[in-house]
Amino acid sequence: MTDLAVASHGLTKRFGSQVAVDTVGLAVPRGAVYGFLGPNGSGKTTTIRMLLGLITPTSGTHELLGVPMPAGAATVLPRVGALVEGPGFHPYLSGRDNLRRLDAADRTAPGRTSAARIGAALDRVGLTGAAGKRYRTYSLGMKQRLALAAALLVPRDLLILDEPTNGLDPQGTREVRTLIGQLAAEGATVLLSTHLLAEVEQVCTQVGVMSRGRLVAQEQLGKLRADAEPRARVLTDRPGDAADVLRRTGLDEVVVSAAEASGRLGTVPPEKVVAELVHDGVPLRGFSVETPRLEDVFVQLTGKGFDV
Repeated sequence: MTDLAVASHGLTKRFGSQVAVDTVGLAVPRGAVYGFLGPNGSGKTTTIRMLLGLITPTSGTHELLGVPMPAGAATVLPRVGALVEGPGFHPYLSGRDNLRRLDAADRTAPGRTSAARIGAALDRVGLTGAAGKRYRTYSLGMKQRLALAAALLVPRDLLILDEPTNGLDPQGTREVRTLIGQLAAEGATVLLSTHLLAEVEQVCTQVGVMSRGRLVAQEQLGKLRADAEPRARVLTDRPGDAADVLRRTGLDEVVVSAAEASGRLGTVPPEKVVAELVHDGVPLRGFSVETPRLEDVFVQLTGKGFDV
């Protein structure tokens, strides 16, 4: 398992009779940007809290950077940066002073370089101009940026980020996406829990999908999409008639809009669909077979829309 930055085996968490996380087996390769996806309440944050030793698993084991947890926490956690369930700082201190307190509490951080490292972290997340303002005056997006800066005070081999773009405007979201790409290029592994599927498609190399406490998929992003069943898309001015043909031919999950109909092909050959459409006299402006988007794959795996 030495090639994995995060590995878990049967990781489970129960709260009374409720199973929040059910035998999850994560395998996050070193150097990957791993998108950790799932509807609200699917167990993502609980899993992350167990990985970091913030709560104790009911059963199962896990390792960070090849070190068993929680026994090796003192050894491995200085190499891990994390942002979990939003930032928490002293409201009466400035952003810079909050980082100074955190850095002073880190016995592994060299004190002589503290000022330079804090300045570099603030600059990297775009907070240099607001570093002297009190934390209580920060917007939600600025608080998220400061939390990212705290995770970057010293070089990290692993970053675990829970919704790092929460509260950021589109420009800030793009900046965080660029930052994650830079960190990965520098050799860090990033586990990114997010609800922004477009961000996952642009920055992640691996994906894990949670649903009802279980890990229902874990794969390279490209392979996950390639393995998903393709959809036939019919462009026509009679989408209702086209949808009837698709259903009769054996397609399911048929969707109708103003100028098209589409359905999941399954094992039905595309040429059979075209032949049936022509036989029924449905006028075709276009026909295509499309690889599902990540959102489509997500719905197939969880049975839910992402914002549920």
